[in-house]
Amino acid sequence: MSNDRNEFSWVGSEEHFIDNPHTFTLNHIIVGRYGGHSKAGQSKNEDGCLVWFSEKEDWEFMIILDAHHTAESAELIVTEFNQRRSQLTKLLFLQTTHHTFKRLEENILILFQSSDFRSACSKVQGETSCLIVARKDKYVWWFSVGDCVLYLFHKELAALGQYQLNQRHFYQWIGKVNTFEGDVPCYSVGIHELRKGENRILVTTDGLIECPNEPYSNPLKLYNSFKNCNDDQSVIRSIFDELRDHNVKDNTTIISWNINSVKEAAMPSNSHNQSP
Repeated sequence: MSNDRNEFSWVGSEEHFIDNPHTFTLNHIIVGRYGGHSKAGQSKNEDGCLVWFSEKEDWEFMIILDAHHTAESAELIVTEFNQRRSQLTKLLFLQTTHHTFKRLEENILILFQSSDFRSACSKVQGETSCLIVARKDKYVWWFSVGDCVLYLFHKELAALGQYQLNQRHFYQWIGKVNTFEGDVPCYSVGIHELRKGENRILVTTDGLIECPNEPYSNPLKLYNSFKNCNDDQSVIRSIFDELRDHNVKDNTTIISWNINSVKEAAMPSNSHNQSP
């Protein structure tokens, strides 16, 4: 596990957090990990995550991983990205333009499509969903393979019923079964403008939404949890407490942080600065 001042990485094979949820803050970012309930039959944690950020240059970059069979595919991706940290973060020090995010996508594709990486994937047991998220200036960008989830909570979006940014895609993985071995790799990318004011970004593996009785299947409950509490870390703790109370077996990893954007965001031309 790496836990320096502005970077962190972890895979569940290192420390599983079964029956014992754990949350901590990395500057302004909250990281929460819960291995699931042993009484439900859980015996291992196959999640993983990576966090990089720069307050000075106003960006965050993170990966959240949900592997199965073993954590080897998650370990592989964390290792490969840590080895390329300098190369990738240089892109986030550039001026914020569409080209900045396009170059980030291109570099990630070069890695995932390389013969060395695909060869390493063929040797691991199991495969992983992989959600990569970067926030720079007033934009959040994502690269998604599989079914991890990215939420953006803001009062203007919530008023219109929008909470989730990416679409979950099933039967997409990286590892032994690998989308990048296909004739046409399957993944999704997107960019979204943050709204003016307080924006809550939250990424999670699917243990959160596939918990028995589905207490968090409706993202409105997540949104209200943060809206009604000033202590963001305690919100994550209470989420894990509820998952534990519902006897969740699946591993759950959550990364969340708040961005207060002072820049104007797009509005309809006839809105007179009112929400649509």
